[in-house]
Amino acid sequence: MNWITEKVLPKFKAFVSKKETEEILWIKCKSCSQMIFHKEYTKNLNVCMSCGFHGYIDAESRLKYLYDENTIEKIKINPIDEDPLNFKDLKKYTDRIKQTKSKTSANEAIICAFGQINKIPCMIACFDFAFMGGSMGRYVGNAILQASEEAISRKCPLIVIPSSGGARMQEGIFSLMQLPRSIIGINKIRDNSLPYIVLLSNPTTGGVTASFAMLGDVHIAEPGAIIGFAGRRVIEKTVKETLPEDFQKSEYLLSHGMIDIVISRQNQKKKISTILKHLLNQTN
Repeated sequence: MNWITEKVLPKFKAFVSKKETEEILWIKCKSCSQMIFHKEYTKNLNVCMSCGFHGYIDAESRLKYLYDENTIEKIKINPIDEDPLNFKDLKKYTDRIKQTKSKTSANEAIICAFGQINKIPCMIACFDFAFMGGSMGRYVGNAILQASEEAISRKCPLIVIPSSGGARMQEGIFSLMQLPRSIIGINKIRDNSLPYIVLLSNPTTGGVTASFAMLGDVHIAEPGAIIGFAGRRVIEKTVKETLPEDFQKSEYLLSHGMIDIVISRQNQKKKISTILKHLLNQTN
């Protein structure tokens, strides 16, 4: 029986299974269910042309549409011991990291880069939700600190683009310590009188919201982005009330004074550069 299950059955399944070789040509909008030609969707920065829904976009693509062409300089983040707790749930933490790296082609949940936005030099630390939900572990904490230090050494603004479910549970208390560590990095930016802008994307929750994500000089958010600390169901069970339908969405936060502006991806580069000019007191 072992010979059949271990040798014959896998070969049989591989023989009869159909490999997906066809290229994905159409994408279904998660909001209005409109079918969109994938090239048009990508060209429109993963925003639905029918309803304006902002879909997931990877960190590399964000850097490309925000920075001027041929100005991107990646910042190498200091390496860490990936699994200090030897954590294991259904899988080993190290195995999860390896699988995620293979699936996403990303090294971690954040990318840091220096470049120019309409000729204005600045640092960007950008999260990628596809990498373990953009969760914040020690690597992310290191990245925020290094991005702050790079901005200070280059005397330029810092922009952070969070997209995260919060702290990374597989790193336990080490993950929670990234909240104060990231705040230290942001305080260094302020001590040097440099602008700090946060571009909130979907979702921005948990410990990320409770730390550096809500400390910006200016808070920009994408349309429809979920921004908050605890989840909707947790809050409803705690307060024993039904929350508004748009609760924790960027538009709701804007109307209640929690953020400064909601702006679509197509207009972010121009708006951010305008804000930076004002903060840097550049009249031209």
